[in-house]
Amino acid sequence: MMRSKLDERVLEAVVIDARLAVVEFDGARRWLAAARQGSMEPLAAEVWVFDEDLTRVVLVQHRWRGWVPPGGKVETGETPRMAASRELFEEAGLRAELLPEPAAVAVRSYHPDWPVTLGLSYAAVIDAATPLVAEAGQPVAWMRLDEGWESYFPDDPSRIRQHAAWMAHRVS
Repeated sequence: MMRSKLDERVLEAVVIDARLAVVEFDGARRWLAAARQGSMEPLAAEVWVFDEDLTRVVLVQHRWRGWVPPGGKVETGETPRMAASRELFEEAGLRAELLPEPAAVAVRSYHPDWPVTLGLSYAAVIDAATPLVAEAGQPVAWMRLDEGWESYFPDDPSRIRQHAAWMAHRVS
């Protein structure tokens, strides 16, 4: 999505959520400020869904990215938060209230041939007994945070664990 396709409401939501994100990776806020001056590549959004004990996270098995949080491209007219909720339902069959502050903002490429883009990660907590419904060809499962998983993004497990620890500290 080029900047011309981002309406002001969506751009404002991106800027606000990037500013409110609990943690920033990859100089994402600086990247966003520069990208706003030119074209914006597709935006991405995902959800880190934790169980109530903050010991497990919902992941989907992408065909070549490995195990990743439910997420994807922000469609035209959607805010990243809306896209995250839509992707969560499409990929895991879950409807969950996203926590008020985004978990993280990062800059990364979702494919070796694609340019880097801004990604916002949101968080939610649900009952682990809630049924997961996988999208066709893309299994979904609870993964323990104290175990590793194969992912195209090697920093994801530690970033997700770090956020779960931050959340646990806030409620204790």
